[in-house]
Amino acid sequence: MIDVNALIGGYPFRYVPHPDPDVLVHVLERERLSGAWVGHLPSAFYRDPSAGNAQLYTALASYAPTLRPVPTIRPDWPQWEGALEAAQRAGAPAVRVYPMHWGMGPHDERLLGFARACGDARMALQLTVRFEDLRQRHPLDSAGDLTAAAVRALARAGEQVRVVVTAAGREMIEEVHWGLTPIEQRRVVWDISWIWGPPEDHLAKLFRTIGPERFVYGTHWPLRLTQTPRANLALLPNDMGSPVLADPERLFA
Repeated sequence: MIDVNALIGGYPFRYVPHPDPDVLVHVLERERLSGAWVGHLPSAFYRDPSAGNAQLYTALASYAPTLRPVPTIRPDWPQWEGALEAAQRAGAPAVRVYPMHWGMGPHDERLLGFARACGDARMALQLTVRFEDLRQRHPLDSAGDLTAAAVRALARAGEQVRVVVTAAGREMIEEVHWGLTPIEQRRVVWDISWIWGPPEDHLAKLFRTIGPERFVYGTHWPLRLTQTPRANLALLPNDMGSPVLADPERLFA
């Protein structure tokens, strides 16, 4: 399996130990994962993320193809087209966007147009609902959680758009999924990094109602424990067998 939600780099609101690619490679080996899509955590908070993307490409260059870069691109920033082309040349499977941090509403045409451009380039659009629980956040961390309306709008932006939503809980997933048509639902996949296992059994309930094919493996490393999604899969009820998650490398198949 591939971890679609890993990050390197520091976090401005608390200390994160060893957020480095060499450590991530060892974590993947320990968790028996074949690779990871890797973002640059500080870039979410940069006004211009281009310098962070350069750091990301350089940091991961010697770890390819195990670690694949997922750069951050602002569709409201000049020359984003060049940044998208650079991401393609770097072999990025997706790009990260943070609408809440950038003050972009669900129907911002710049965001929707960017999503269509990513789809045409056969690159997924990766969204993050939250970095930390609201109760843990620093007072200066003022961006709210990603809204269900934003995800639905992007899923409806175009036929080629593919959206990977990370760090979403059961309530968010259900609000989005059941508000989309069946065709639109197939454009969105969810990572399991923030979905509760026992005793709430949210993961099992979502697999039963929505289907495991709408989910991908993600850890949210280094902000969350990488063992959590693995444990939640192992603790699924016996009658569910071994559900097969979606292959993130085949989103455009």
